[in-house]
Amino acid sequence: MHYLQNLLSQLNLASMGEAATRMAGVFLCLTIHETSHGLAAFCLGDPTAKELHRLSLNPLRHIDWFGLAMMFFVGFGWAKPVPVDPRYFRKPKEGMAVTALAGPVSNILLAALLLLISKAIYLANPSSYAAYVIFNFLVDTSILSVGLGLFNLIPIPPLDGSKVLASFLPDSAYWKLMRYERFGMLLLIVLSLTGIGGYAIGRGISRVWLLLYDLIY
Repeated sequence: MHYLQNLLSQLNLASMGEAATRMAGVFLCLTIHETSHGLAAFCLGDPTAKELHRLSLNPLRHIDWFGLAMMFFVGFGWAKPVPVDPRYFRKPKEGMAVTALAGPVSNILLAALLLLISKAIYLANPSSYAAYVIFNFLVDTSILSVGLGLFNLIPIPPLDGSKVLASFLPDSAYWKLMRYERFGMLLLIVLSLTGIGGYAIGRGISRVWLLLYDLIY
C-alpha cells in the first residue's frame, strides 16, 4: 500500500510537471507571436501597441485566460489581440497583411531556434535529468510553435490568414470580410469541437516541422 501511494504521488508530480512545461511552452509561443504583430505594426508606423505596452516579452500582457483555457480543453484558443490602427500605415491593407503575417512567421522562426538549441544539447550528450527535461521541452514547444503559426494562416477571420488574404481583395470586399470576424470565431470553435479539417491541419504541421527537423538535424 505504501509503495502504491508513492507510485501515485510520483505519477501526479510527473503529470503536474508535464502540465507546467506545456503551459510554459504555450506562454512562450503566444508571447512571441503577439509581440511580433506589435513590432511589425510599429515598424510600419503604428505606435498603438507600443503605447499600450504590448511590445513586451511578459506573457501576462498577452494572455487571454479564457482563450488559454479553451486551448487546453478544446484544442483551440487565443491570446489578447494586439491593437493595430491601419490609419497609420501608408497602405492600410498591405500594412495589415504584413502585421498579420509577422505572427505566424515568428512562430516558424521560433521553432527553428528551439530545434537548434535542442540539437546543441543532443550533440553535447549530457546525462543529467534536467538536460533531458529541457531537450523534451524544446522539441515539444517547437511542434507547438509550428502548429500555432500554421493554424493562424487559415484564412478565416479573425485568424491572421484572413488579413493576408484580404489584402488581395477589393476595398469593399476587404471591409466586409473584416466585419464578420466575430462569426469567424464561432466557426473556428465549431470546427475545433467537431474535428473538421483537423486531419489536414495535423498533416500540414507534421510536414513543416519535419522539414525544419531535417534542415537542422
